[in-house]
Amino acid sequence: MTKNKQSSWVPTNPNYDPSQPMQIGGQAVIEGVMMRAPGSVATAVRRSNGQIVVQKLTFHSLVERLGLKKVPVLRGAIGLVDMMYLGIKTLNWSAEIAMLDEEVKNAPTDGNGQAKKPKSQTPLVLIGTLVFALAMGIGIFFVTPLLLATHLFQLEQKAFEFNLVAGLIRITILLGYLAAISLMKDIKRLFQYHGAEHKSVFAFELSDELIPPAVQRHSRFHPRCGTSFLLIVMFVAILSFSVLDIFLIAWFGEMTLLLRLATHLPFIPVVGGIAYEFIKFSAKHSTTSWGKIIIAPGLWLQKLTTKEPDETQIEVALVALKCALGMDDAEKYAWSTLPIEQVSSTEQVTYRN
Repeated sequence: MTKNKQSSWVPTNPNYDPSQPMQIGGQAVIEGVMMRAPGSVATAVRRSNGQIVVQKLTFHSLVERLGLKKVPVLRGAIGLVDMMYLGIKTLNWSAEIAMLDEEVKNAPTDGNGQAKKPKSQTPLVLIGTLVFALAMGIGIFFVTPLLLATHLFQLEQKAFEFNLVAGLIRITILLGYLAAISLMKDIKRLFQYHGAEHKSVFAFELSDELIPPAVQRHSRFHPRCGTSFLLIVMFVAILSFSVLDIFLIAWFGEMTLLLRLATHLPFIPVVGGIAYEFIKFSAKHSTTSWGKIIIAPGLWLQKLTTKEPDETQIEVALVALKCALGMDDAEKYAWSTLPIEQVSSTEQVTYRN
């Protein structure tokens, strides 16, 4: 196996704008990768017969539509919800393909002798899924640490000490959760596609050949990963909630669990917005000595959330990246109207730099 080269974090691609560190990025989905570029999103998924299918969408974030790209903190807070919605939408689409492939195996054709096409969920269903996901995340990673810190320690009136303990509980829950799911076979494949996404983004940023063998040599650890962002959110939460509690204790004279829940939960978007500004700043200075120290914990965490992909998985990530950037035609990867067993598994793309 060729040893991975340590990717630089200074983009050299003339098509990459260094003032826009989130210009290209994405996430892993079921048997595939979603890539987001300015104005578009492409999700590439490999079907069980080997065929790669692509869904390409025009996408302009709510931050862009509201003209908030230059408004610190607010752009990050709104952008988080925007990206969660997009992430759930593309993840659901990949799941629909996987489930439909299973259905096609058992009932290969419809009344016209053609395979069914995947149907996207309605916006109402997606919004419901997003609300449920947000509620679960807030309950597990924010409410639970507050409850445990309150009932297990006598630190309610000590702003920094209380939030430090709650923050450590929060980080412990995150690490335990990631370590547990990383042992699952399906999640391991998801994490391999996560690694393929990072390698492909690195190759694009550094003007390398966009072919699987060249991309495979890049690092799977990227400083602008969403996993790193989660960890930064938790560190920012410790400091932000501590400052908030200092003012609340000074104002009310006493801090209670109910007061913390009533003030901390609405403050979560602000924490996310601050964390966004922090990761944006650290990404621009990731090659400095202090910048490397700042991004190191996030890179360590990616040892759990990324795995080394094979070249077939990188191939899917490259299709998504090229289609999102307009370097490849998404129509080439349209869902086949033939039953799954009649689609040639050799219908693969020949990559061009």
